[in-house]
Amino acid sequence: MNVNIKKILVVDDEPDTLTFLTTLLQDNGFEVISATNGKECCEKAKADQPDLITLDITMPEESGVRAFRNIQETEETKDIPVIIVTGVSLDFKKFIHTRKNIRPPAGYMEKPIDTSELLAKINDALGQ
Repeated sequence: MNVNIKKILVVDDEPDTLTFLTTLLQDNGFEVISATNGKECCEKAKADQPDLITLDITMPEESGVRAFRNIQETEETKDIPVIIVTGVSLDFKKFIHTRKNIRPPAGYMEKPIDTSELLAKINDALGQ
């Protein structure tokens, strides 16, 4: 296996969005793993050590906000860049920037997703 292939964890509770992002990223040479809620996101981030996470905010089970905080507070996952993919990014952006103990994510991507913008943000966050 090529060690230069970057692994991305895609987290979204909407099957269409999950399929869309998975296909987009695989077509652009990334290895993709997925999760459908915040709890599963944190478990997979720890177990699979992805190079980057795209994270939806509004999800059942455990919200993306909680997952984002958990990722940052867990030693094994705290350095993984996260791009927030959501329909409510302005509210979330304000929320995150008012929190002292949370670093802002590597980027924000509003839905509907602009594929070239998302790929640019991912490559930027990965230093490619």
